[in-house]
Amino acid sequence: MSHPKEQTAVVISQPGGPEVLLPAQVRVPEPGPGQLLIRVVAAGVNRHDCLQRAAGVHHDGSPVPGLEAAGEVVAIGAGVTDVAPGDRVMVLLQGGGYAQYALAEAAVTMPIPEGMEMVEAAALPEALFTAWWNFFFLMTLRPEDFALIHGGTSGVGHLALQALSALGYRVLATAGSAAKVEAARGFGAMAAFNYRDEGLAEAVLEATGGQGIGALLDVSAGAHLAQDLAMMAPDGCIAHLSAGGGAALSVPLRPLMAKRIRITGSFLRPLEASRKAEVALRLRREVWPLLGAKVRATIAASYPLEQACEAHRDMEKGSHIGKFVLFT
Repeated sequence: MSHPKEQTAVVISQPGGPEVLLPAQVRVPEPGPGQLLIRVVAAGVNRHDCLQRAAGVHHDGSPVPGLEAAGEVVAIGAGVTDVAPGDRVMVLLQGGGYAQYALAEAAVTMPIPEGMEMVEAAALPEALFTAWWNFFFLMTLRPEDFALIHGGTSGVGHLALQALSALGYRVLATAGSAAKVEAARGFGAMAAFNYRDEGLAEAVLEATGGQGIGALLDVSAGAHLAQDLAMMAPDGCIAHLSAGGGAALSVPLRPLMAKRIRITGSFLRPLEASRKAEVALRLRREVWPLLGAKVRATIAASYPLEQACEAHRDMEKGSHIGKFVLFT
């Protein structure tokens, strides 16, 4: 399939607010070995994109943000055998999703289920890769553990709740309002709580029959650390998804030592390609059969590509449930 040499993309013109996201003409990349080029139909918007924009930090030297997209394969590189031009796919990206064309690694490319719209498909890869990497590779969640997600209605949280609960895992959640707490229950949380409640740890312990949380996913940059330590099970693990703009974590050692709690965290984008490929294999086996039935993305709003700045403004308000998506 042929494709143009240049394309319209949204670039980070300088560090700053949403207004620094500007449409521009950029080169269409060519796929190398193990890569493919897709014509982007929709691209997911993530909190990381907002942090990248504010800092003016470009992925791998490119000014185009965007960590996930859905579209049609238009070209493949050497060694790619499991996808072909014309295939409908969703992809995890190193960057470049806010564009008409994006370059992806075949190893982290997934087929779009029959009947699923591109806008929904574009909201899935980053959240599901993040959830599975953290819960099963970083924290080694076991069936006998209780899991908890701070931010159960976030992009990652609402999809992780659906997928984990559908597979039989016992997962709880927190959120910041009564409406979001109720929504988290609807996404599959066996119990959900407002993270502002002073009695949060006690309520979580009661909900788990005193066992406590074995694997906790935190998107709050440690904002609830004292409560987290109190609600953890012995030998439990806390994984952080947000660095809070460089915030330091002050950890009271006594409760950490008493329960042998492990505190870790990771950024998905710098993760080695081989490890992302391992996550992809497990997702294909466990989660992809659930897509479109037991796991569905909630789209808070969708915007034309050129209105990416509006999507960032709305995301930073923090009042939404689910994902924001751009379409070309």
